[in-house]
Amino acid sequence: MILRKLTQEEHGNTRPLWEEVFADDTKAFLDYYYYIKTRDNEIYTVEEDGQICSMLQLNPYTLNIVNNSFPGTYIIAVATREPYRGRGYMGALLRTALNDMYAKKMPFTFLMPAAEAIYTPYDFRFIYTQNIGRITLEDEADAQQNDDCTFTDAALWDAEEMASFFNGHFAVQWQVYAKRDAAYYQTMIMEQMSERGGVRLIRENGALKGMYAYAAEGKLEIREPLYLPGYEAAYRSSVRELLKAQMHKATADSGKGCNEAVVYACGEEDAVEKKPVIMARIIRLEELLKAMIVPSGTAMRCSFAVIDPLIHGNSRVWQISSDENEQAIHVRETEDSEGVIPITALTEFLFGQTDIHELSAQEDVILSEHLTEELDKITRLSDVFLNEIV
Repeated sequence: MILRKLTQEEHGNTRPLWEEVFADDTKAFLDYYYYIKTRDNEIYTVEEDGQICSMLQLNPYTLNIVNNSFPGTYIIAVATREPYRGRGYMGALLRTALNDMYAKKMPFTFLMPAAEAIYTPYDFRFIYTQNIGRITLEDEADAQQNDDCTFTDAALWDAEEMASFFNGHFAVQWQVYAKRDAAYYQTMIMEQMSERGGVRLIRENGALKGMYAYAAEGKLEIREPLYLPGYEAAYRSSVRELLKAQMHKATADSGKGCNEAVVYACGEEDAVEKKPVIMARIIRLEELLKAMIVPSGTAMRCSFAVIDPLIHGNSRVWQISSDENEQAIHVRETEDSEGVIPITALTEFLFGQTDIHELSAQEDVILSEHLTEELDKITRLSDVFLNEIV
């Protein structure tokens, strides 16, 4: 078994494995992915019998955590050829990649799991639940509103305006998200085009009022609708416009079409389903803690031991503190511990998936009364917005 990180020139050698394991992905999507995404990503492989038989890919993102930027990675394309499964290759790839990310001081990594059970043994936990909604052709009640709005697909030169729209109107809502700049939206446009879709822009008198990504491979799928207050009717009308075109094409091609669009990452009020979709794993604990804050005017000081079976650099006794004059948390190693917290329990707590009482009740968690009080002062990262697919 040879485990190594490929050079950029070798990245294309993994495409046959992708095509074999993820057979549902289209040629158009893979052409986009291997031309655009593999230019700057990292790919780890296991080679056996003179061929690539297992891989793991890391796609880079700049992550915003409470108004600070950090390097981050999205784990994707974890795959092993069927004859080589059950040999521990995936675990070896993950452990190598996790420790390499630790050396780069990344606060955490994230992924969209095919199944939760695959990644829980490696200390990944869900941190983001996505709202899922529906829009149908039957509901035409608001179709005539916002008559001055126009709906067009974004071009690459619109990306800078789209980034300004997000950062000016929406970024403040979330503590954790992938940084949106012009390059981010250019990539999104090309990605959606590879899935017979695009990014739809909603304008009124030329001014951008809303946008969303869509894919039209089979059923119409809407992703991440963002629109200003008062423009929900225009957004829904634009989706129905796409839905009618998609239904007409499907009917012409196969004699039947779908009158419903599935909306991912819709607003709370439009959700008919809530689905956990993104799991994360703390990589460099001290970097994550230093990115967090306490409420203004709050003093905090405590220490605790962390148990991390995969990234041993996290298994330390940590002291965290702040004073009343600043919100930032200071982190250093110490010797005196007031309790013990496994990395998984700490992940769920810091990302707002459990409260302090649920944390203290978890198996293998030991908290003194003082530690419990002090940890509860931390502003947890409960407002997460991670809709990245690749």
